[in-house]
Amino acid sequence: MSTQSRIEWTEHTWNPIVGCTKVSPGCKHCYAEAMAHRLQAMGAAGYEKGFSLRLRPEKLLEPLGRRKPTVYFVNSMSDLFHPKVPTAFIDQVFAVMNSATWHVFQLLTKRPERMTSYFERTRVANHIWIGTSVENRRHGVPRIAQLRAVNADTRFLSVEPLLEDIGAIDLRGIAWVIVGGESGRGARPMEPAWARAVQRQCEETCTPFFFKQWGAHGSDGIRRSKQLNGRVLDGETWNQMPHGLGIQDGRKLFANKSL
Repeated sequence: MSTQSRIEWTEHTWNPIVGCTKVSPGCKHCYAEAMAHRLQAMGAAGYEKGFSLRLRPEKLLEPLGRRKPTVYFVNSMSDLFHPKVPTAFIDQVFAVMNSATWHVFQLLTKRPERMTSYFERTRVANHIWIGTSVENRRHGVPRIAQLRAVNADTRFLSVEPLLEDIGAIDLRGIAWVIVGGESGRGARPMEPAWARAVQRQCEETCTPFFFKQWGAHGSDGIRRSKQLNGRVLDGETWNQMPHGLGIQDGRKLFANKSL
């Protein structure tokens, strides 16, 4: 079945595809790659080839078997719009999501140009949230305009890992922004000013802002566990989410499922 997630902004992960290839600096220390190799060493089904891209049709129907309304992060271990994923398989993934209207699906890609092409003549169902990663100015910021070109009710940005000051960003048509620092071996530090600048732009445009974590380096720049560094920015825990969904007192609280 799908896996209950420790990711702060979702409930479960659903991985009908595993594996990917690096496309930009945000991929350098990919958590999914490291996890895939650990699962391969443990002999976990589906990870026999580590992080090599693999379709998993046996996982397609999982959300339909779960009747409890759930927020799913789709392909946390891959990228649905990777160039090697056949369009026919993308169609199957969306067929399941379109049928499971009682769930919320969060779909994140570093390849919004293919997503834009895929939805050129189609509107995204309103219970499917589509997002793109924005880790820096050169590779990440241009993805925002590509995401905005998709006809969807809920578009979001994952500004994680935030690798530099990304400057002024156009948040028109963006319903949600997540910011986070990098964790794991080799993690690069995030300056507080970079995160603060994004939060201020969200506040100015009334865009929900979610601060996920400092990661391996705290606001003081010292390396320690991400749990010790926490997720407080300027004295606040930022848990804003679109459509009335949110987190309260450390517990995930997804109250409004009829979007």
